[in-house]
Amino acid sequence: MTDDPGIAARALACVADLLGCMAGREGGLRSGPAANKDWTPAYLLLEKGNVMLGVKLLAEERERWLSRPAMLIRAARHYEGAEQILIRRAVMSSFKFVSISEKELPPQGQWVTAECPARIDMSGGWSDTPPITYEHGGAVVNVAVLVDGQRPMGARARRIPEPLLRLSSKSGPPGAEFHTNLTCRSLADLQDYCQPQAPGALLKAAFICTKTVNLTCEKMLSEQLAGKYGGGFELQTWSNLPHGSGLGTSSILAGAVMVVLYEASGRSVDAESLIHAVLHLEQVLTTGGGWQDQVGGLIPGVKIGRSAPELPLHVTIECLQLPDGFLETLNQHLLLVYTGKTRLARNLLQDVLRNWYARLPDILQNVDALVNNAELCAESFQKGKTVHYTRYV
Repeated sequence: MTDDPGIAARALACVADLLGCMAGREGGLRSGPAANKDWTPAYLLLEKGNVMLGVKLLAEERERWLSRPAMLIRAARHYEGAEQILIRRAVMSSFKFVSISEKELPPQGQWVTAECPARIDMSGGWSDTPPITYEHGGAVVNVAVLVDGQRPMGARARRIPEPLLRLSSKSGPPGAEFHTNLTCRSLADLQDYCQPQAPGALLKAAFICTKTVNLTCEKMLSEQLAGKYGGGFELQTWSNLPHGSGLGTSSILAGAVMVVLYEASGRSVDAESLIHAVLHLEQVLTTGGGWQDQVGGLIPGVKIGRSAPELPLHVTIECLQLPDGFLETLNQHLLLVYTGKTRLARNLLQDVLRNWYARLPDILQNVDALVNNAELCAESFQKGKTVHYTRYV
């Protein structure tokens, strides 16, 4: 038995595979909901970091789900749900690399604004995805890009006299925008911050993860805001890109939100800290995901991000120096085409994780190649070799 969340997650994945094999071709699809309340006590222990007791409760509950194929498949789903909890906890170790500095509060009413480019992945994508990134190690080359000459997403925040949180977001291309407006007057209004589909979940999670607001504090929200900041906050976000564009929108936007909240609340973070802060936020939000999107959009130019096969997960970034004139050559070889079809990585992730945990030879070779190709790609950029790349969105 181990308390290491990375090792424990792989063990749970193996149990899920065994349960799936025991069901044979019957019982339905492996992918599906894992929300039966009988598994909740074990899940809660895992969320709190009590891995040994949580795994013990999983095993005890499993014994009641072995009678027929449909039950076996549902048990397998719940083991995969437990695996995801432990992966999130492993990735949250990256918060160790977040360093925050105190500074003077900006005046009430003064906007703090961050506008961000999108990103394109040139080589190595998926090697940044947990658990691959901390078990094998990852490397990704990507480029920050303007869309139609503009930074297509951003956030701004300001302090306001009223002790509340006023949140608004706009998403989607011009003419097809979707607007959300919320006012949070109590801590209860923030409780759904970890439900990605809840209105304003990203913005709420940012207030929690930046510790601008403390959900476990005995003081009411209005008391916290008035006592610490002399009032509340207004936070606005926007993205002009279509949902599921594959250009890293959600992670980059999370970085923009966090940096303006830090600044508006009298704190600051450097770029490396912000990369790891977004990793942490996305685990709290339960959307998971890797680190390449925020590296690509929050760090300018062409760069390679790397992670070693270890925990805590630490991402390092090397900005690549291009030969004179090569940036213009690169721009001439980039084409962005909008197809109207969304790309949702979550639909692909579960199969990738199953294959990875099974240590199938094909995926092991593929991940090795991803990392090696990223290093070769970085060398090509530094030597000024032309890269032919078409991105269909």
